[in-house]
Amino acid sequence: MTARAWLRLVIVGGRISYRALFNWTSPLMYIPTLLVSPLLGTLFFAYLGRYAGGRDDTFYVLGNGLLAVAGPCVFGGMMALANERRYQTLGAVLGTPAPRGAILVGRAVPYVGNGLFTAVVVTTLAALMLRVSIRIADVPGLLLAALAAAASCTAFGLALGAIGMRVRDVWVISNTVWVSLWLVSGANVARSALPDWLEVVGGLLPISHGIDAARAIAGGSPAAGLIAREVALGAAWAAIATLLFRTFERSGRRHAALDRG
Repeated sequence: MTARAWLRLVIVGGRISYRALFNWTSPLMYIPTLLVSPLLGTLFFAYLGRYAGGRDDTFYVLGNGLLAVAGPCVFGGMMALANERRYQTLGAVLGTPAPRGAILVGRAVPYVGNGLFTAVVVTTLAALMLRVSIRIADVPGLLLAALAAAASCTAFGLALGAIGMRVRDVWVISNTVWVSLWLVSGANVARSALPDWLEVVGGLLPISHGIDAARAIAGGSPAAGLIAREVALGAAWAAIATLLFRTFERSGRRHAALDRG
C-alpha cells in the first residue's frame, strides 16, 4: 500500500468511524458531558483547595484542565474498538485487507483532537472564572503538553478497547480507571503526597507527566523531559493496544467470537 493510500485510509476511515461510534455527537450531550462536567470539577477542587488551605488555583486549573482530556480520549479510544463489537460491525472491519496500523491510527486521531479541544476550553474557562493568569508565552508549551496527554490517553483507551474485543462489559474497567485518574494523576493531589505504590501507578498511567509538564511550564521550569516521558508512555500504550488488537483478532477468528455480544 502506498503512503497516499495509507493516509487516505487513516483520514477517511477515521472520520467515518468517529461519526458512527462517537457517543456524544449531539451538542446536548457533548457540552454537559465533556465540557461542563470537567469545568465544574475544576471549580469544585479549586474552592475545596482554598477552604482546606491546599494549593493555589493555578495548581487545580492546570491539573484538571489536562485531566479533562481523559473523558473524550480514554472513553473515545475505548469506544473506537469496543463499540465495533457491540454494534456487530467488527467482523466487517477486520474482514478488509486494510493495514491494522492504519485502522488504529485513523480511530485515534479524531479523539486526540477532541481531547485537545476539551482541554483548551476547560482550562481557558476555568482560568477566566478563577482569575488565574496564564502567560501568552507559556501557551505553546501548554498546548504541547495537552497534545501529548491527549495522545497518551487515546492510546490507553485503545488498549482498553482492544480488551473489549473479548470482554463483554469493558465499561466497568474504563470507569474504574477513569475515576482512579482523578487520584493518581496528580491533578488534585500531588503524586509526591501519595503512598509510594500509588505514585508508581500514576507514573505508568497517562496524563500524570503531562500535568507535571504543564505546571512546570507555568512555573518557568524546563518541561521537555516531562513531555518526552508522556510521549514515551503513549507510545508504550500504543504498542500494547496493537499487540492486544492483533492477539484478540487472531483469537476471535479462531473461536468465531468477533461479533459475539
